[in-house]
Amino acid sequence: MRALPVGEDSLLVEVSSGEEAQALHAELVRRRAQGLLVVREIVPAARTVLLDGVAAPDRLARELARAELPAAVPPATEVVDIPVRYDGPDLADVAAHWGVGASEVARIHTAVEFRVAFCGFAPGFGYLTGLPPGREVPRRATPRTAVPAGAVALAGPYTGVYPRSSPGGWQLIGRTDTRLWDPARVPAALLSPGTRVRFVAVEGA
Repeated sequence: MRALPVGEDSLLVEVSSGEEAQALHAELVRRRAQGLLVVREIVPAARTVLLDGVAAPDRLARELARAELPAAVPPATEVVDIPVRYDGPDLADVAAHWGVGASEVARIHTAVEFRVAFCGFAPGFGYLTGLPPGREVPRRATPRTAVPAGAVALAGPYTGVYPRSSPGGWQLIGRTDTRLWDPARVPAALLSPGTRVRFVAVEGA
């Protein structure tokens, strides 16, 4: 684990894996909630955690250098169920990549409990981890110029749901009517780092 200064009052903490980044983020959030850490914002990413507005960044960097990471991410209490119609245009390609029939993709995907590792790309977009080993899929060779809002997609080890129409190169396996980002809702984002997510297969047009 390495803590790098960013500006006057921020630190970027680098770790070696996504699992370590999730565990570190959860531990830092716990410390802040208990008053053990003074920081304005904690932002996880794939293998880093950014701490913005640190009261004493040099001292915290030394503490983190000596600290041991938690063994695992503590379980979150909230579980968000997202209903999905598994009829995406890339469903057959994902099935072929996995070596299963198209109908098996939904069974495999709904059997997993996912966790939001970090958010980014667009407001409300969460990078969800939890796919079993060997189920990673490559991005499309040619990205789409427009992916519809609600598209459920896979890329690498991640699952994601497009909160609004945008370009994208992920493999589309389904769609949902669930609103991932709603400015009228508090909080506006349905998903946040650490949230547990289950996808539920539904029928319908």
